[in-house]
Amino acid sequence: MGTHEQKGAGLALIIGSFLMIATMVLHPVGGDFNQLLKIATIGIISHSLAILSVPFVAYGFFGLTIRLKSSSFLSYTGFSIMLFGLVAVMIAAAINGLILTDFVKSYEGASEETIASIKPIFVFMRSFNHAFDYIFMGGICLAMLFWSAAIIKTKAVEAWVGYFGIAVSAAGVVLFVSGFELLHLAGFRVFVFTNVAWILAIGFLLIKKVASSN
Repeated sequence: MGTHEQKGAGLALIIGSFLMIATMVLHPVGGDFNQLLKIATIGIISHSLAILSVPFVAYGFFGLTIRLKSSSFLSYTGFSIMLFGLVAVMIAAAINGLILTDFVKSYEGASEETIASIKPIFVFMRSFNHAFDYIFMGGICLAMLFWSAAIIKTKAVEAWVGYFGIAVSAAGVVLFVSGFELLHLAGFRVFVFTNVAWILAIGFLLIKKVASSN
């Protein structure tokens, strides 16, 4: 990957990070049927931003992977795991922000009995969505761990960001094991913002490497 492509990868990570931040800032608090109707528009917008972030983040991490290719097992394994995580979060965003919203709007004006009868579908869809959320969170933590190890080993990017990545990955595991509610909006925001800090750092460092080599 040439210097222009590497700079583009860094820029893609920064764009993807800001889209993820916007998603979390705009993401409304869910609730019952009536609440979901009220937040339908902002729910569609916030989750659409999440879906839009996926190709930017994927391209950016491809650039990081190429940068770390001298440690091919660690870097390419990290990229493979991250792809699983990104597909999972795209599906989760589509379910929670687009499919569920469309489903709810189709029952707008329905009787209380009808709304009560579809409640099991809500439960199923949210459980389905949570499964993909867990895949995303596990994927990004594990991928970050592999890339961080590759960074420390190769020093192709500043080593401190590798240690930072290991700390963030470990913190995610500790929060999960300790029973912290990562799938509630507040907990998910903590998880995303912490990981976005690492992604932003990688993006800026990739651009910095290009600038320093010119």
